[in-house]
Amino acid sequence: METVECRSDTEYAERPLSLLWQGCRYEIAEIISRWRGPGEKGFCVKTANGSTFELTYQEISDDWHVQPI
Repeated sequence: METVECRSDTEYAERPLSLLWQGCRYEIAEIISRWRGPGEKGFCVKTANGSTFELTYQEISDDWHVQPI
């Protein structure tokens, strides 16, 4: 299961803080880029151990998709 812990101030999923990928938890050290599309929010992030992931939150289905890059 792909899980993203995020900070939500005025709306959900404003800033991802950590992610769970293949049973391992990764702290997010840096947001490299972010974007917004119809019904989704996306982030390219770097973790504390130097891995890079693309995170996409699908608003309608309330789902996160995590992809290493």
